[in-house]
Amino acid sequence: MFRAFLTATKIQTRIGIKEKPCLNLHGNLPSFQCALVRRKSSIRQAPLLTASPVRALMDEQICIKGRFLPPLSPITVYAQMHSEDGDLWESFAHYNTNSSGSINLTSDHSVGGSYVGCEPMGLFWGLHPAPGQREGLRLRKNNVESPYTIHISLLEGHISPRAGQVTELAAVTTERWYMAPGERRIEIRQNGIVGTLFLPPGPGPFPAMLDLFGMVGGLLEHRSALLASRGYASLSLAYFGHKDLPGPEKCINVGDSYFKKAFHFLQDHSQIDGDRIGVTGVSFGAYLTLRIGIQIGVKPSCLICINGPIGSVSKLVDESGRTENFESDQKHWTFDDQGRVSFRKVSLPSNIPAKNKVKVENLTCPLMYIVGEDDLGASSLETADLMEETLRSAGKSHLFTRLSYPGAGHFIEPPYAPNERMSLWSIKPQKLMSIWGGHPAPHAAAQEDSWKKILDFLESNLRR
Repeated sequence: MFRAFLTATKIQTRIGIKEKPCLNLHGNLPSFQCALVRRKSSIRQAPLLTASPVRALMDEQICIKGRFLPPLSPITVYAQMHSEDGDLWESFAHYNTNSSGSINLTSDHSVGGSYVGCEPMGLFWGLHPAPGQREGLRLRKNNVESPYTIHISLLEGHISPRAGQVTELAAVTTERWYMAPGERRIEIRQNGIVGTLFLPPGPGPFPAMLDLFGMVGGLLEHRSALLASRGYASLSLAYFGHKDLPGPEKCINVGDSYFKKAFHFLQDHSQIDGDRIGVTGVSFGAYLTLRIGIQIGVKPSCLICINGPIGSVSKLVDESGRTENFESDQKHWTFDDQGRVSFRKVSLPSNIPAKNKVKVENLTCPLMYIVGEDDLGASSLETADLMEETLRSAGKSHLFTRLSYPGAGHFIEPPYAPNERMSLWSIKPQKLMSIWGGHPAPHAAAQEDSWKKILDFLESNLRR
C-alpha cells in the first residue's frame, strides 16, 4: 500500500510548475505568449501587466508580472470574470513593488486580499462570487468548447476593488481552457448510453477513462475534457438527472447493465486501447467506480475514487443498483445553526447497510482513494480507513494508494478551480444550502497535488 499525506506545513509550500510556452498547448492560436495593455504617460514609461502564456489549459500555471510601477509602493492585483450564467466572480491580492517597480506573482508574496503568501495561481483559485450575486453559487463549466475569460488589472494602492473609485494602471485578459487544440468532443446517445466522449488529437489508440460525478446529476464534462488534453480518451457518463435518461427524478434508474455497456463502448471504440481503461468518480460516483471495478463483470486497469462512500447511501430497489429517491430518507442529514445541511454522516460506513456495500476485498486492480480531511459532504476519512484495513486483511495493500489532504473539502477538482464551502442544494419545497467543507489555500494545494499524482497514477497503470 502506498499512502501520501499533505501536511499543513507542506500545504503552505506550493508546488513549483515550470512555465510552458503557450504554443506547446495551443499551437493553432496566434503566435504570442502574453498579452498586455499599456497606459500612456508623459512622465515615465507606462505601467505594464503581462500574463504568460495568455491562453492556457486549466491545469497549467501562468506567470503574471507587473512592471514600470512606482518603486516600493502598494499595488492591488484584481481579477474578475463572468460565469456562463452571467454571475460576476472576482479575487484580489495586495502586493508591494520592489526597488525596480516590479511585481512577479510567481515569486512575490501577497500581504492581503483573497489570499496571502506566495501563491502564483491565487487569483484563479481565489475567485469568489462578487457582492450582490446570487446566493449559493458554484463555478461549473458547462460549455468546455469555450474558455473562461479572466480580466486582470493593476490598481493603485492596497484597496478593496469594491471600495469606490479606483485607478486602473494596466490590464491583461487571459483565457483558461479545458480542451486542447485538436481535441474532439463527441456526444454519445446510443444503446441507451448518455454521455460525451473526448478524444485526444491524433489517431490513437488511446488509453481511456470512464468518468462519473455525484448526486449533482446531469452531465459534467470538464474533467473528461482535461483528461483528453493530457492524452487519455475519456467518456463523461450521465446516470441520473438528465433529460435523456429514464425518470423519475432523484433516483438512479439505470443499473449495472448500463455501466457495463458504457465500459464496453470504450473497449470497442476503434481509437481506444480496450486493454487500458480506468474508471474515476467523485462523491456518489466514487461508490459507482468501486461497483463497476469490482462487481459488474468488467476488468478496468485502475480505479480513482475521490471523497465518496463504500456503498450506496440510498436504498437499493434491486440487485442491479437502482435506487429509491435519495432524499426520501433524511435520518442522517445534519444541520448547522444556519439551517445548512451536511451529508457527511449519511455515508458513514456504519450507516450503510451491509448489502449496499461494495466488497472491496475482491479488488483486482490498483485503486487510488483521495481524501479531503475537511470533507463535510461524505465520510471520506472513515471510508478510507475501512478500505485500507479491508485490503490489508485481504493481502491486497499493494493495490491501494491513499492521498489525504488536511483542510481540503468535498469537491477536489483539477487545479486552480475555486472552491465554495457551501452551495445551493435545492429550491423546492424550500431553499436549502449544503456545506461541503474546504478552506481556500489548503483546498487549492490539494487540487494541485492530487492532479499531478492522478496523472502519475494513470501513466503507471494505463501507459506502461
